[in-house]
Amino acid sequence: MNGLRAKSICICSALFLLTLVISSTAVSQTPGVTNNSILLGSCSALDGPARFLGSQTVLGASAYLHYINDQGGVFGRKVQLLAFDDGYDPDKAPACFHRMTKEGVFALGFFVGTPTAAKYVPMAEQEKIPVVGLFTGAQMLYEPLKHYIINVRASYYDETREQVDKLWEANIRKIAVIYQDDAFGKAVLAGVKLALQKHSSAPVALGTFPRNTVEVEAGLKEVMATRPQAVILAGPYAPVAAIEKQAHAGGWHPQFLTVSFVGTEEFIKEAGNDANGTIITQVVPPYDRTEYPAVALYGECLRKYYPATPESFVSLEGFVDAMVIVEGLKRAGKDLTRENFIRAIESIHGMDLGLGPKLELKYSATEHKGFSSVYPTIVRDGRPVQLVDWSSIAN
Repeated sequence: MNGLRAKSICICSALFLLTLVISSTAVSQTPGVTNNSILLGSCSALDGPARFLGSQTVLGASAYLHYINDQGGVFGRKVQLLAFDDGYDPDKAPACFHRMTKEGVFALGFFVGTPTAAKYVPMAEQEKIPVVGLFTGAQMLYEPLKHYIINVRASYYDETREQVDKLWEANIRKIAVIYQDDAFGKAVLAGVKLALQKHSSAPVALGTFPRNTVEVEAGLKEVMATRPQAVILAGPYAPVAAIEKQAHAGGWHPQFLTVSFVGTEEFIKEAGNDANGTIITQVVPPYDRTEYPAVALYGECLRKYYPATPESFVSLEGFVDAMVIVEGLKRAGKDLTRENFIRAIESIHGMDLGLGPKLELKYSATEHKGFSSVYPTIVRDGRPVQLVDWSSIAN
């Protein structure tokens, strides 16, 4: 009898050990996942003329990941982020991507810019690595559907449609565009053209400037010659600030508008008083809307983990991107793989993330765009405030 009991104990022990081996093997076969950690990777502009955008995106994401890790992580695993610099330069994107894959990351996120995203997206699809949260609203991210690309923010089409429709309602019909001459600028331009087509119209003038420069004189001069009522600007903070300062110095004051990519706070800093009156569409609520639980949590985390850093729309967006990643990790369960992570995010149907009534997270197997809402703001007295009444800007 004792021998039988001993034999049963041995069998049970062997089965338990076999289960542990199988479980450990499954974890080890998923890159970036161990029993104690999940490794994420990011490439963004941490240096160069667009560094505010990259550093703020990563900072916001890191603030939320610190918060989650302080709560014990996800199923006992701490979520770690490796952030590398690509300088907002598409030529540097392949090297940065291969560096992340060499590190063995589980998933990618918190990328910045359309020109670089155009490089990262096909590489991620080919390597079957999930990407969640890109600080760009280019349509190529949304159409056609890409299995491993999970978008969180509203698109540039959403932003420019809001701008054009509201300008039209305010009887501002003569609209021009000055855009960065690259994939980002052309994506915004395409959105403006599509929005104007609905009104049987088109831009009255176009001007361009080279990426990563403030060489805006030629493009500005070309548009000024037509004297439009409004000018939509597609660029990061430095060239957009330069355009407005030069226009105002020349005595020209049209209604300037730009999209969320500008980096609102840094634009205001660069442009000074010339920023006042600029309309900027945002893809997250203003960070003073602390009645929204997620916005309040963002403020708390920023004060706790980065007390010297002021709030910004960019870091709030990075924070929200990280929230989506963590929700996907939780829904994927303890036996984490890249495929069940994608399926887990696709299972999010109408989730209230705590960002207000306009922002309800919606995904499916045929829809990888989380939000479509846009929040127009206008710079007044050096601060971005929510714009509710567009009739106040009518010429």
